[in-house]
Amino acid sequence: MAIRERLSGNEAISYAIKQVNPDVMPAFPITPSTEIPQYVANYIANGEMDTEFIPVESEHSSMSATIGAEAAGARSLTATSSCGLALMWEELYVAASNRLPLALCLVNRALSGPININCDHSDSMGARDTGFIQIYAENNQEVYDNFVQAYRIAEHKDVMLPIMICQDGFITSHAVENIELLEDDKVKNFVGEYNPENYLLNANQPMAMGPYAVSNYYMETKMAQNTAMNNAKQVILDVGKEFGEMSGREYGFFEEYRLEDADYAMVMIGSAAGATKDAIDKLREQGMKVGLLKLRVFRPFPDEEIAMALKNCKVVAIMDRSECFRGKGGPLGAEVKAAIYDYAKDVKAFNLVYGLGGRDFTVEEAERIFNDLAAYDKDGATFEEYRYVGLRG
Repeated sequence: MAIRERLSGNEAISYAIKQVNPDVMPAFPITPSTEIPQYVANYIANGEMDTEFIPVESEHSSMSATIGAEAAGARSLTATSSCGLALMWEELYVAASNRLPLALCLVNRALSGPININCDHSDSMGARDTGFIQIYAENNQEVYDNFVQAYRIAEHKDVMLPIMICQDGFITSHAVENIELLEDDKVKNFVGEYNPENYLLNANQPMAMGPYAVSNYYMETKMAQNTAMNNAKQVILDVGKEFGEMSGREYGFFEEYRLEDADYAMVMIGSAAGATKDAIDKLREQGMKVGLLKLRVFRPFPDEEIAMALKNCKVVAIMDRSECFRGKGGPLGAEVKAAIYDYAKDVKAFNLVYGLGGRDFTVEEAERIFNDLAAYDKDGATFEEYRYVGLRG
């Protein structure tokens, strides 16, 4: 029987870590992810789990130690945010290219400068091409559920890639919500034990990890990673369906909220989807056909699936909580627009930037965007693209 509880996002993912009971967790504190290793260390000290916790001197060291532990055959993870992710940058590529299915609990936070400790997606979006699977959450329930599924996805024999479980700093990480926890035995049976086929401490099969690759081999390595990332798409769907059979909460690449007959839609990632759903409900009562596509999986990028979900919309606003300085909006906008171009050319798409540095995104702002989309479609009004929503002055 499910356990009803009130937890913050950091507490929720820490509880999932306790239930999974991985072998090794190196970590270094950084706001707003500091609570995750803190909670895990408390569980270990209280005898509730037997994970080997390793205090390290930096985030670069935390990912290095996680890589070392995973390469040795241990189920491993770490947690970080923002500049911590930036400091472990080179190691992200090492983890992915070595095909190590470790987990990284990322609490999304803006990157400096100026110094800001609040939420946007510039950290994880900057790491989008490192070779990590990336899964995002709207709320604390999804944070918990995503971690329970993480190792099943990453450790699948056709995948073997590291996975990044992302949540919005402070908005979900520190806010308390009602959630449902699964029983310990169900989680343990669902995740299972980690039995790697190849690992450094296997005396019967000596191997090298991270060798120098000359030109004759490097491209083949990248192609193998690419194949694994493509394989992850079906694994994510299969694991999400199995999780749904166990919990009643099935997961896929994205959530379609009132999208089936929508003329106007938003595409976004993370916690701002809640305000957008409220705006959709309000506008639906007024007769407007509006909807939301809330993306859960950004890597592997489900391009055709996204385009097919949006193909019947007239106009779409793609909402980025990260700036990539290409002069034309953010990374989500670039990739969704490319998908629409390839598979749903009749859909008109605009890209907007919102929520940088923790700037609030309100129901009223979501309503205005939907109304702007409708005015563009019905009245031929100009739609101001690439604007910063909620910008002062």
